Parts: sequence; C-alpha cells; structure tokens
Amino acid sequence: MMKDGVRVPSAQKAGSRKRFWTDAAVRPTADGLFGVELDGRPIRLPGGAVLCVTSAALAEAIAAEWAQAGGEKGGMFAPDDLPMTRITGSMIERVAPDPGAQVAALLQYVDGELLCYRADYPAQLCTRQQAEWDPQLAWLRARHGIDMAVTQGIMPLVQPQGVQAAWQELLDRLDNATLAALGVMVPAMKSIVLGYAVATGALSAARAADIASVDELTQMAIWGRDEKQVETLRLLTAEVEDAARFLRLCHTA
Repeated sequence: MMKDGVRVPSAQKAGSRKRFWTDAAVRPTADGLFGVELDGRPIRLPGGAVLCVTSAALAEAIAAEWAQAGGEKGGMFAPDDLPMTRITGSMIERVAPDPGAQVAALLQYVDGELLCYRADYPAQLCTRQQAEWDPQLAWLRARHGIDMAVTQGIMPLVQPQGVQAAWQELLDRLDNATLAALGVMVPAMKSIVLGYAVATGALSAARAADIASVDELTQMAIWGRDEKQVETLRLLTAEVEDAARFLRLCHTA
C-alpha cells in the first residue's frame, strides 16, 4: 500500500494476495478521465502511474473486477483475477510511452506466423489446417493485400520484405488500446493474422482461439481427450476473449 494510492500487484509475482479493501468505485477526474478507487484511494500501476482511462465503460469494468476479487475483505485474490486492470496497465505504462516498441514486438511474429507452418502428416491434421487456416490467409490477402508465404515442417520461414512492410503499415495506424490488446492476443495464439482479425472485428475471439488450436484439437480427436491440454486451451481462449473485451470497452463511451 502507498500513502497516495493502492499499488496493483505485479503479474510477474506469482501467488495469491489478501484483499485489503471493501469498496471499489469509479471516480471521474478533473480532466475528463475516469479513475478507480479502492476505499477512496486511487489505484496505482506497478510503475507508479495512477490508473485513469478515457472510457467510462472500461473504468466500470475495472472497478467491477476489483469489487469481485477475493470475494470480500480478507479473501484471497491473484493478478489473474484482474485482466482488465492488467491490460490497461500495459497500455498506460508500456504502449503509450513508446507505441513503436510495441509495433516492433508484434512484427516479430510475422515470420513465425502459426498459419504459415503446415504439417505434412497425419492426413487428418493436414486437411484440417488447410480448411481452417487457408481462409484466414485468403482474407488477409483480399482485404489487406498481404500475401504470406506458407511452408511445411518446422524450418524457419522468412516472409518477403513486402509482407513485413505491409504489416508495419497496418500496425502503425493502430491506437494504443488496439496495440495493447494485440500484445495479449498475438502471443497467446502465436498468430498476428488471427489477432488482427479479432481486433478489426473479422473474427470473434472464441472462433479465433479455435482456429489457433487446430493442432491440439486434432491431436485429441486422434488420440483422445487430454485434460491438461483442455485446460491449456481454455486459458488461451480466456486470454483472447479478455483482450477482445478490453478493446470493446476502450471504444465504448
């Protein structure tokens, strides 16, 4: 705790924490933004910035997750219980000061794009990859003029320079909220194509997560259900859905 606010727990520090507040509420600021207070004290992000956003809807969602975290005062909560707070913190403290760095980080996923690496066996997987992944690359080509190369196997694929330049141009146009959302979705799915499709409304979060999970779903169809894998895919879907929800809230007055 700080005298001038409440510090958000860092996601890098694992483990549960004890809830020390009773009430969470949205407080408009003098400059037209919206902050969130815990028992009347402002929330501060790990880097020290006060959590303030332009969207009242996002602020309400942040307050709601703090109101629910731990159940009641003295209950236990974890950073994962605060997804809107976590993504908002990334937008404020990492993306906003240097959007170019976030763009550069996302561009690293172009050469490793999930949809461009195809299996050569078994036949069932090859067929499903083609059926699920080809339409996404076709959409990218038709809608944005980006024609990504495809390979089989795991040898590194370097996309043409024009592909990198086109992605740079697309990402440079995005606002900080969208870049922050992509910073969650793209690593989760290992796909900049699917992340961008969700961010622009071309795919739902759930559908994109299913497309990103073709390999795992096909393996389970062949070899049987794996509960550990099921949980991994559930968490992947939750991450993508959280990021998509964050983006919708940011763009809601």
